[in-house]
Amino acid sequence: MSLFKRTVISEILSHAGVVLSTLLIVWLSVLLVRLLGEAAGGSIGPEVVLSLAVFSSLTALPVILTVSLFIAVLSTVTRSYRESEMVVWFTSGLSLRDWVRPVLFCVVPVALLILLLTFYASPWAYRQMSEYRQRYELRSDLSKVTVGQFIETENGQRVFFTESPESADDELGKVVARVIDENGWVSVITADSAHVETQANEDRFLVLSQGQRYDVRPDDAQLRLVHFENYGVRLESKDDQSHPDTIRAKAEQQIKGRPTEQLIQDQTDKARAQIMWRLAMPLAILNLCLLAIPLGAVNPRLGKSGDVLFAGLIGLLYMNLINLSRGWIANGVLDMWLGGLGVHAVFFGFMLWMFWLRLRIKAPKNTVKSS
Repeated sequence: MSLFKRTVISEILSHAGVVLSTLLIVWLSVLLVRLLGEAAGGSIGPEVVLSLAVFSSLTALPVILTVSLFIAVLSTVTRSYRESEMVVWFTSGLSLRDWVRPVLFCVVPVALLILLLTFYASPWAYRQMSEYRQRYELRSDLSKVTVGQFIETENGQRVFFTESPESADDELGKVVARVIDENGWVSVITADSAHVETQANEDRFLVLSQGQRYDVRPDDAQLRLVHFENYGVRLESKDDQSHPDTIRAKAEQQIKGRPTEQLIQDQTDKARAQIMWRLAMPLAILNLCLLAIPLGAVNPRLGKSGDVLFAGLIGLLYMNLINLSRGWIANGVLDMWLGGLGVHAVFFGFMLWMFWLRLRIKAPKNTVKSS
């Protein structure tokens, strides 16, 4: 391998490592803040925050890798022009075309990795996230309650607030709950204490002691008031919803979590759109990184802000058009192959045109003046 190729590959990989680590830190920071907020609100369990963060990162990794390598190639080419290194390479007989091989040397393995991620790892991660959330939803309301906090369950149909128990026989202290049933009744329940009882059929009930229940129907202004010594609220029932196979089947119903083999067999517009998306990312990183070569070939006398902004807008436009095509394919507006490959073909042609423009500028020749 020549000195030029070794230098280019080393610098691209170095820049890619820095950009990738930076983007991952930013992504994980934002993600953890959101997940911790969901855990504090009772939407997920605190014990699954790290697992969900790992699975979410797996789904985002194809885009993060694509952006990282695009920025790495762009910054490497731009720096070579800014610091006049390209003059040396041009003088030695090289041209902008010689950047293609070292760039492909870096990009092709990453494109294959992205292919594995989008076809296998990401769908598996989506299924795992769905299963985690389903298991938490199937847990009893009591297991989700945190003393001193308002906790919502069943998509806001139930809201609980509890205090610490005063008696060793009770599992909860004072309880305030709001329950909305399917008939439109809004119930507000208060009790001095509560404990859990399990029936013979393994159904679990939260038994409230010494309290009141207020039932209101907002539509017709009906009001009911009940005082009770003991009142049972069903927490969970042993049914087929909690079976692992049922949870897994529900997770696979989501289009993003469906295995690629199932998508191929489905023959629906939404399945075709998802297949297009999984194929799009490996093609996008190849196109973008090759496009970064002519985009980074700038005039060192000019300011760099405009060139970097233009390259960023091109990359953003590319990704947005891929998303737009996916939506059109899912809605049956575009054919899978026309919508899926059309965007890549347009940007591949744009990349060739940019190379043609840059290569029209002749590299300086090493001339010797005769005395």
